[in-house]
Amino acid sequence: MSAAPHLSIVVPVKNEAGNIGPLVAEIEAACAGRAFELIYVDDGSTDGTPAALAAARAGRSWLRVLRHARSGGQSAAVRSGVLAARGTIIATLDGDGQNDPAFIPALLDALEAAGPDAGLAQGQRRGRKDGPFKMLQSRIANGVRGRILNDATRDTGCGLKVFRRAVYLKLPYFDALHRFMPALVAREGFSVVHRDVVDRPRLTGISNYGLFDRLWVGLLDLAGVWWLIRRKRADPRPKEIADPTSPPAGRRADQDVGC
Repeated sequence: MSAAPHLSIVVPVKNEAGNIGPLVAEIEAACAGRAFELIYVDDGSTDGTPAALAAARAGRSWLRVLRHARSGGQSAAVRSGVLAARGTIIATLDGDGQNDPAFIPALLDALEAAGPDAGLAQGQRRGRKDGPFKMLQSRIANGVRGRILNDATRDTGCGLKVFRRAVYLKLPYFDALHRFMPALVAREGFSVVHRDVVDRPRLTGISNYGLFDRLWVGLLDLAGVWWLIRRKRADPRPKEIADPTSPPAGRRADQDVGC
């Protein structure tokens, strides 16, 4: 890959050996004809995930693999992928197959159509395939978050996101950052666009990354994000003032400026 791709797709995984091959093939089909790279971040898997990733790389020069020496969580895996990415636009999706990569082009187009002031295209799931308890957790978490942060987003837990890498790097990093991205992107002065996506059952295996499973930790994160938003001040937009004694650009100091 000699030229830097426009789009970097980041997929965090932990113990998802059975989902690697099918999802890589779907991403390849969804993004055919685009300049992209795919970055899988193995968050300390203990199953056959490393072997499945090695097999998937055969013949795919655009597929890169990072591996955490120990599990750091989903936000850490996403961050590792974004830091390693060469594209100016990042797409993320979960590695369990529930997020359909066919929606990546639509999210990318929505972000670019919204212009440079848009920082994030957020997927919002329809037809959720999670169990009743997780659905209840999600409904409560999204309701509380929406009331406190007023982020105009129905479903921040959806892993399908497309955002500008430069905007992401402006955000304060903490565990569970990926669940608060709409509010934090807006905090930086960028707009957020939303697109509905269709949820699917996971292909194989069981969930490794819960959705606000630790309720009290989720509430502490929410309080922290609320504090960050309250403490944000307007960007003063600094501009360097030219030294009036310096020669104009393109003129040497020793040039004759006389008549």
